[in-house]
Amino acid sequence: MKKFTINLKSVVLACSGLVLCAFCASNLIDEEALYVQKKLTDHYDISHQGADVKQYELYVTNNGFCRYKRHFNNGKIEYFSFNFSKFKDLDYYGTVKNGRLFMRTSGEDVIVQTYNDKKGDIDSMASFLSIPLKDMEPEDLAEVSARFHRMNVQLAAR
Repeated sequence: MKKFTINLKSVVLACSGLVLCAFCASNLIDEEALYVQKKLTDHYDISHQGADVKQYELYVTNNGFCRYKRHFNNGKIEYFSFNFSKFKDLDYYGTVKNGRLFMRTSGEDVIVQTYNDKKGDIDSMASFLSIPLKDMEPEDLAEVSARFHRMNVQLAAR
């Protein structure tokens, strides 16, 4: 009976540890998503996106999605979305003053939807998402890239 009690205590302790680790991993993804969301929003270059874009939305969610939506003056809406579990690499073309951030995926994993377009509503897929940024230091890019990769690993482990 004593051996059974010791085994039971060990199993309960191990299960408790797993539950705590699961909550810890969730908090890590939340933290990574908040950091990336803030960094991309703070450095978003409104002037570089074009005069016909009246509004944009950029979200990095804690369940692993990056969503980017542009609303144009003529009513057209472009929507891009991908899951960080499909994230492959990050490229930045430009200078510290301004440039474009390319988030690349493993394949054609970026959902591209166009609404209210003269050509009609279009759904397609792409292999990257491009966002205009300004005042982005190399250290900031390295940190964003590292957090993207950590999110990718954490989501793959789920």
